[in-house]
Amino acid sequence: MFVNTLYGASPRDIKHYDNQRLREEFVIPDMFVADEVRVTYTHVDRMIVGGAQPVAKELELSSGEALGTDSFFSAREMGIANLGGTGTIEVDGTSYTLEHRDVLYVGRGTKGIKFASENPEAPANFYMNSVPAGEEFPAALIKQEDSKPITMGEEALSNKRTLRMYIHPEVSPSCLLLMGITEPESGSVWNTEPPHLHERRMEAYCYFNMAPEHRVMHFMGEPTEIRAMPIANLEGLVSPAWSIHMGAGTGPYCFVWGMTGENKAYWDSNPVAVSELR
Repeated sequence: MFVNTLYGASPRDIKHYDNQRLREEFVIPDMFVADEVRVTYTHVDRMIVGGAQPVAKELELSSGEALGTDSFFSAREMGIANLGGTGTIEVDGTSYTLEHRDVLYVGRGTKGIKFASENPEAPANFYMNSVPAGEEFPAALIKQEDSKPITMGEEALSNKRTLRMYIHPEVSPSCLLLMGITEPESGSVWNTEPPHLHERRMEAYCYFNMAPEHRVMHFMGEPTEIRAMPIANLEGLVSPAWSIHMGAGTGPYCFVWGMTGENKAYWDSNPVAVSELR
């Protein structure tokens, strides 16, 4: 289940990284493999990032052995976004059906969850963000139509996009996890532009709905030491609190964002002017 561990990196160090080292420290590839649950443990606010792709069999996530707890959810909550075909998630005996771009919240104290796809020819791709939690909330299915949409940017600046909040105090509660999906409008390429920092929260991304030949150029780093990484469809990455984050795609794409930290105030961030980037 755990395929990798990311220990976190200092902003003073990444200026010396080559492209391969940069990817090793921040990018999470190969999350979706048939009939496997594959997760990466990060020491960046101890978020767990991963994927499950049930095809020929049901998959289960329950053991807390790797976490030193009785079950995976003894001290954790999780958000799960379906980035593939229709699938089901069973939470302690209750089954939830997730269509493409639906999100399920799973709370602390859950005994275990099971994943299945409705059609093996078009399997579900369940993308997961899990963070430590000190308070219990019940499981909740948030359909795409029940999320809160916010339109941002301008067509003339190629950054017009719709941000949808799913796990958020205004939509569905959690202890410390925030989760949503952003999609640039047709003809726009930029996300999170102008960029920003949020010192009190880290963030994880997963880009999806992207053609195989396209990439998103994801920019990260301190404002005066930015780096760019080409990210493929269904690849994830970790964005630490000290890093800006913004991206531009060579074709249409969407991305899931998940955050945790000191608060759940989405707008608690510090904008950075593009003219200040180096």
